[in-house]
Amino acid sequence: MCPAPVPIPTEYKRPHTPLEDVQGFAIGLLTASVGLVILSSLGFITGQTAGLALIISYLTGWSFGVVFFAVNLPFYAFAWKRLGAEFTLKSFFCVTALSVMVEWLPRGMQFEYLNPILGTTIFGVLTGFGLLGVFRHKGSLGGLGVIALMIQDRTGFRAGYVQLIIDAVLFSAAFFLFETRVVLYSLYGALILNGVIAFNHRRDRYIAD
Repeated sequence: MCPAPVPIPTEYKRPHTPLEDVQGFAIGLLTASVGLVILSSLGFITGQTAGLALIISYLTGWSFGVVFFAVNLPFYAFAWKRLGAEFTLKSFFCVTALSVMVEWLPRGMQFEYLNPILGTTIFGVLTGFGLLGVFRHKGSLGGLGVIALMIQDRTGFRAGYVQLIIDAVLFSAAFFLFETRVVLYSLYGALILNGVIAFNHRRDRYIAD
């Protein structure tokens, strides 16, 4: 949803059908979930709401999926008021589905060895493109991403850059909670993810013909 310096359309010329939304969300959420499972298997964190949920999960031993679902709850009222019912309901669905998927996927996908650089790179690319797919169908993974999207639509400041600022605050706090190597690897993965979003998510390019 990163706008060009021209008026940003609020609707697509030809809206997606429900079936198109379902397949778009299914692919995007599966891709994002695989990336998060890879990241969590390494014991690393990321930015925004998912990063906050991972930190809480590591420190408490609580399930990431449950924590991720819970920390997103306060943002839905804000999203409903500022971004509308469709966006909010789709975001609620996406958050719920991802919370379930990240709990289920490790039952069939485990890693005996995963290089940290390779793992965080794969995480950043897969989760970044998963988010692009979710955004493309007018959804989000909730939380701080909702704020980033609202700032982008109101000011033209790209959501990816807003998320980088939020991440800087989160990672500064993480240095006091985790080993330095964990934070540095995690920061690398977050930079990849946000770079994918910042360079590829332009709403003016996504108008259906």
